[in-house]
Amino acid sequence: MVDVLHSRYDAVAMPALASPLRLCRGILKELRYLQGPSYKQSPAYNHVMDQFRRNKVTEERYCRAQQEAQHAAHTYLCLLESTRNHLVLHNLYHAKGERNPEEVAGLVGLKLPTQPGGKGWEK
Repeated sequence: MVDVLHSRYDAVAMPALASPLRLCRGILKELRYLQGPSYKQSPAYNHVMDQFRRNKVTEERYCRAQQEAQHAAHTYLCLLESTRNHLVLHNLYHAKGERNPEEVAGLVGLKLPTQPGGKGWEK
């Protein structure tokens, strides 16, 4: 479970953003996870690819707009990953309905105490 919550992009600081190719691949991976194999026909895929193509930087020019687009892409990727991780955690902890005390204690890594000798009313 812990591996699911770690992102490849957690170590990336905001001033030193990840490469645009890495961000694009990460966003497309999350879209593929959400929409399945037909994600390339979705409007979201077309929009992401159009934005990355539009904000491509050549050697002759370097502008603030490209950095802003890269920052927006990083933020969007973080949103997609966080939403997926939230759903995983929600399904793990809230999908079962009412739980008995042993299951609840096990979720947080505890065990319920047992009566060593018994008092006569336990089975």
